[in-house]
Amino acid sequence: MELEILYQDSDLVAVNKPAGMLVHRSWLDRHETQFVMQTLRDQIGQHVFPLHRLDRPTSGVLLFALSSEVAAQMMPKFAGRDIKKTYHAVVRGWIKEAAVLDYPLKEELDKIADKQAAQDKEAQEAVTAYAPLAHVQTDIAVGRYPTSRYTLVEMKPETGRKHQLRRHMHHLSHHIIGDVNHGDGRHNRSFRQNYDCHRLMLHASRLQLTHPVTGAALDIRAGTDAAWGRVMTAFHWPERLMHSGAGESCLRSEVHSDPVV
Repeated sequence: MELEILYQDSDLVAVNKPAGMLVHRSWLDRHETQFVMQTLRDQIGQHVFPLHRLDRPTSGVLLFALSSEVAAQMMPKFAGRDIKKTYHAVVRGWIKEAAVLDYPLKEELDKIADKQAAQDKEAQEAVTAYAPLAHVQTDIAVGRYPTSRYTLVEMKPETGRKHQLRRHMHHLSHHIIGDVNHGDGRHNRSFRQNYDCHRLMLHASRLQLTHPVTGAALDIRAGTDAAWGRVMTAFHWPERLMHSGAGESCLRSEVHSDPVV
C-alpha cells in the first residue's frame, strides 16, 4: 500500500495514518506484516524517525523526522505543550457544552505482569479540552431506548497520556464509537450493523507546530476515510464541520431514514 503524504520537506514528513495500522513493530501483534514506519521508509527511500504515536485504531496526522538530529530537537516539544493536536470523534449521547476535563489517569501498561505496578503508581495529570460540533438523534433503538443520540466532538488534549481521549470520554459516559476497550459494545455493534462502520471513530485531524529548522508555522491536516464519510452522510453532518472548528454553532438533526449499509 502507499501512504498519503500530507507534508514533506528535507527535515520532516507527515502522513495520514490509516485506522488499523500499527506505527511500528510490536510484540503485541507479532503476526502483523505492515507498519507505517517501514511502509513510509520504503515509499520515500530513506529512514524515518517517529516523533509521536497514534494508537492502532486511530487515524490521522502522524509526523516523522528525517534525521536523528531533528528528532532530538522535536521530541521534547511533543513531551511538553508546544505542539497543538486536534482530534475529532463520534461519541454516544449529547455533549451540550464545551468544557475542559482535568481528570488524572493512572498509567496503562500493556504487559500483564506490570499491571500491579501500574496500579501502585500515582495518577498522572491529564487534561482535555472538548467541544460539541453537531448532534444527531436516530430512530434506531440501542438497549432499552427507542432512539439513539450521538455527538460529533472536537478534542484538544493538553497532555499526552496513553488512551487519554478514550478514557476521558469514558469517564464522561460519552464513549467513543468503536472503542472496544473503553466504549459501549451495544453502540459499537449498532454502527457495524447499520452504518458499515467497523473502526474506532477517533481521527487526529490537525497538527500545529513550529518547524524546528526554518521556524515556519506548520498547520498539517488530514482528511477522513470512507467509514467516516458514511457516518457523516447518514447523520447529515457536513464535512466542513471538521474543518471550521468549535466556534460555529452546533448543528442538530434527527435522522429517520434507513441506515446506510
